[in-house]
Amino acid sequence: MKKIATLLSIIGACSACSTIEPKSEVNSSAIEKYNNILNIHGDPREYTYFEPRKETDKTGTNYINSFVDLGAWHGYYQPEIGNFELYGGFAGPFYLAEEYAANLSNSFSKLSIEDSNSGKIYNLKDGKAQFNYYPGRLEQIYTLEDFVLKLELIFASNRTSLIKTEIINRSDKDLNLNLIWSGKIYNEFQSWNEEKNKYESTALDNSLIVTNRGIKVDFKEKRLVWDYMISDEAQFKVTHDSEIETKISGDSYTSKLTNVLITPGNTYTHHSTETFTFTEKEANDEAPKIYLILADPQKVFDENTKRWSDYLRKSITNPQDKYSKIAVKSIETLTTNWRSAAGALKHDGITPSVSYKWFNGLWAWDSWKQAVATANFDGELAKNNIRALFDYQIQANDEIRPQDKGAIIDAIFYNTDEDRGGDGGNWNERNSKPALATWAVWKVYEATGDKEFLKEMYPKLKAYHEWWYTNRDHNKNGIAEYGGMVHRYNNSPEEIILAAAWESGMDNAVRFDVEGYGEDDIGVKVFENRDAQENLVGYSINQESVDLNSFLYAEKVYLGKIADTLGYTQESKDFFEKAVYVKNYINDNMYDEATGYYYDLQFDHAGNTKLLVNRGKGTEGYIPLWANAADDEKAKKVVENILDENVMNTYLPFPTAAKDNPKYDPTKYWRGPVWLDQAYFGIIGLNNYGYKKEARDLTIKLFENSEGLLEDGVIRENYNPETGEGLHCSNFSWSASVYYLLYKEFFFNK
Repeated sequence: MKKIATLLSIIGACSACSTIEPKSEVNSSAIEKYNNILNIHGDPREYTYFEPRKETDKTGTNYINSFVDLGAWHGYYQPEIGNFELYGGFAGPFYLAEEYAANLSNSFSKLSIEDSNSGKIYNLKDGKAQFNYYPGRLEQIYTLEDFVLKLELIFASNRTSLIKTEIINRSDKDLNLNLIWSGKIYNEFQSWNEEKNKYESTALDNSLIVTNRGIKVDFKEKRLVWDYMISDEAQFKVTHDSEIETKISGDSYTSKLTNVLITPGNTYTHHSTETFTFTEKEANDEAPKIYLILADPQKVFDENTKRWSDYLRKSITNPQDKYSKIAVKSIETLTTNWRSAAGALKHDGITPSVSYKWFNGLWAWDSWKQAVATANFDGELAKNNIRALFDYQIQANDEIRPQDKGAIIDAIFYNTDEDRGGDGGNWNERNSKPALATWAVWKVYEATGDKEFLKEMYPKLKAYHEWWYTNRDHNKNGIAEYGGMVHRYNNSPEEIILAAAWESGMDNAVRFDVEGYGEDDIGVKVFENRDAQENLVGYSINQESVDLNSFLYAEKVYLGKIADTLGYTQESKDFFEKAVYVKNYINDNMYDEATGYYYDLQFDHAGNTKLLVNRGKGTEGYIPLWANAADDEKAKKVVENILDENVMNTYLPFPTAAKDNPKYDPTKYWRGPVWLDQAYFGIIGLNNYGYKKEARDLTIKLFENSEGLLEDGVIRENYNPETGEGLHCSNFSWSASVYYLLYKEFFFNK
């Protein structure tokens, strides 16, 4: 009877519903209300990644925040107020040397204005300077006695930015001006050596080439696998809307446009593009686009305004709401981390952070969370982010790991690794990531209504789901474990346990400490998983994780929903029935009555089990509430823990290791800091079980107490639960996704 009632409740929860988009007060003028909500001012140097400023910052952080859009692989900063050397141009740009950011210059296209009659150079520091970062657009305004200079920058394509230069004559006489653009490339790359405590330099040997409408940077091939990778086909090209005289001197250039006549009260307008491409084919494909951009630049600006107005219209209903700033900052963070297809990446996707050296690829569970948020304002980008990972779903005929048929690998980058014929070092096939792909696909469908996307993804999702049970269910009881793949680097128990922790997404979580905790804890062990023919297909650790199996429970429910939507009635029924088994197992075996919480379950070959209460509470223990897998009475006890200030309800709520965990540390990555995805799971869990006020209250605590969030600070990778201090890397995409989703859940149209 319990099984039938549970099954009916699942099916009832899967009933289709339609939503009406609420009326929004947002229009194009709303863009202006979100000026400079993220500080992107700085002075770019030969090094992009700074010496760490504090212990909790990651080595390899770019402290200068940036602006990128449309999936481009180059981006810009604004000069700092008072840094007159950079006045007259947008700082940078930086470019991605395939997997690592490098600054091309401190200001590659800096404009000087000369009186062509007297030879006088106007000094921009003599006027009033204003630097604006609006959603989707940078702007600089210099107000001098004779004229106003206005520079605007947007992205026109995934390889090209567009700069509008306007000079407004505010004097009572004609102005006859020479416009002089200049820049100097950084021809060495500096990287921080943590062991030697200094920056080390590498010569780049790039060169400048004159074109009839500007200047081109010709890159020389460098393959430094852990620092900088570029081919000799790469180029950065500036194209002006008219022929221009350009001269080169070493690593510097000047481009001059002479005798620009502006009568009193009138405006002169000039346009130029800046294009970064990796290959000759990309450059050739972009050339006609540049021609069209410069032929009608106003159309490009209008399209940009419309796109960003649509982003805001779909995301906020009241620009006066102070929390709407969080949603907009989240969109800016996600779009800055958006990369278009290039190299081995076959679809667009969102990287974790362009500001951190090692985060310029696509990770599986990052992508699932990012897609759920992005689907609300750019459905196609969300779908492509998912497709990008499934492009490398392991097939039965795979040359390297056919035994992993259906699996999604951990991380993909511009370059594959040597096993796949590339020379990259960041590509990772040692493990997968938690089972959230089907949730993401369903949420994208809910946001877009694209049934064809469901049809496309359904068989792929089924194959991935099945992989968990063929390759990560050691004792074949229908309950999975985290583990590792058969891989040359998974060559010892220690390395496999590391891969298993990566597979959980919680790299150094307390529950994966090899030694365990307490006298009767045997610690983390590795088991080999073999198929019916005794072939090694992967590894599991000796614990059935409550979060993984809650995710897999939810995945069965979502697969059932998808099957039902596509008309596969029997498959839908099968998934719902299998979900009941997992739900019952979680409640019967992974819950501790004494502490009112869920934990991982340790097991051995003899069939003995131990509930790992001794390793303390962590955020994994409330995932059953997010998944709607918890029994009501058990959920009530978990909620008491969530709301307890000595457990999960800290100054910034939802520490990854509870405050009462014996190994809690508020600054040590997954051993205490607040990760926003885990906070999201907790808040939605509260909401699912009727604690709606509490869910909203904890959302407000996150909004109010996260350092810099309501000012011009960055969105961080994680936060100190006791102080709200931002920790580790900056401009982190899944944190942005969660802030966005929480705003939509509790404040959009409220």
